[in-house]
Amino acid sequence: MRRLNKKKALTLVKELDAFPKIPESYVETTASGGTVSLIAFTVMAVLAFLEFFVYRDTWMKYEYEVDKDFTSKMRINIDITVAMRCQYIGADVLDLAETMIASDGLKYEPVNFELSPQQRLWHMTLLHIQDRLREEHSLQDVFFKTAIKGVPTAPPHSEESPTPLKACRIHGHLYVNKVAGNFHITVGKSIPHPRGHAHLAALVSHDSYNFSHRIDHLSFGDKMPGIISPLDGTEKVCADANHMFQYFITIVPTKLNTYRISAETHQYSVTEQERVINHAAGSHGVSGIFMKYDISSLMVTVTEQHMPLWQFLIRLCGIIGGIFSTTGMLHGMVGFLVDVICCRFQMGIYRRQKEDPLIVPANNESPLHTENHTHYRQRTAWLRQRAGRHVLPLLNFDICTYSKHMFTA
Repeated sequence: MRRLNKKKALTLVKELDAFPKIPESYVETTASGGTVSLIAFTVMAVLAFLEFFVYRDTWMKYEYEVDKDFTSKMRINIDITVAMRCQYIGADVLDLAETMIASDGLKYEPVNFELSPQQRLWHMTLLHIQDRLREEHSLQDVFFKTAIKGVPTAPPHSEESPTPLKACRIHGHLYVNKVAGNFHITVGKSIPHPRGHAHLAALVSHDSYNFSHRIDHLSFGDKMPGIISPLDGTEKVCADANHMFQYFITIVPTKLNTYRISAETHQYSVTEQERVINHAAGSHGVSGIFMKYDISSLMVTVTEQHMPLWQFLIRLCGIIGGIFSTTGMLHGMVGFLVDVICCRFQMGIYRRQKEDPLIVPANNESPLHTENHTHYRQRTAWLRQRAGRHVLPLLNFDICTYSKHMFTA
């Protein structure tokens, strides 16, 4: 009884087989089928190879939320060269609350304003990168991914020169409150007083004024190699002594999470304006470089993502299965059309017909109808010789097995 139940269960499982095996004797291979198979396997291999590169690639995902951190300090990284002597200028920060930030973290270094050939090459390269960033914003994702490699953010140090050093390089960093403020470089050293601060500009002659400048680097937050800020490489040359340069900066807090680095920094956008100070013409103001910044209330989280393995396997299976099925259908359709065009398709030939009774020769020889296809041609020749009748093959068409049977006409 148990054996019977096992046998029934095994029979039921066999009936549920979705992958029936076709005997090799019923399978017919053709040159066209082999050619299509070769093309299909080649396309599968190429697409699978390309899909592997897609799987290895990563992309950046941007998410936005309200910045809830308003108590921490923000770092300003500065590297600016001004075409004036260091003793004639001063730099400081004044925020919206009229709080003067100490500039102890800044260093004043006498340099030449003109760049050496090596420095000029670096500067032109940086300007070219800035131009490409304005046209192709996706390049910033590349810098995010390769930040750990360290794209140079400052030109090489100037070589010693016998000419007098008439420019001043102001570089270093400051920590300010996360409120709007104004970082400026103007004539004279700054001194604090109860109502704010002042610069000792009266001690400097107007003939010494020259606020031509070059911004080698200006960023906010943690200094990360590989990130090109919008003002990096900016160079302004003025012909007038009394000149005001204004930069209006909007800072966006940013969290960067990649497979190479994880840090909190800030991105920013900037607009600029410049004008000549001429009190007689009604253009009032103070000569200098003014960078007015404001902080956005939104924070951007940039995360590097990767295609999961299960999704890669599903896409790979879709490629293989889709190409295999599509090429099979195309091969069948092309073969069908070739049969129609070449007049090999006969109406009614695919309709099942009742098999004629077996023809037995008069001398009581063995029947002609047999399942062995090897003897088919021998029996056909025998009938032609003995009976003088034509024998036509009947293709009992079956899309799965292509079995061949025979009948006599």
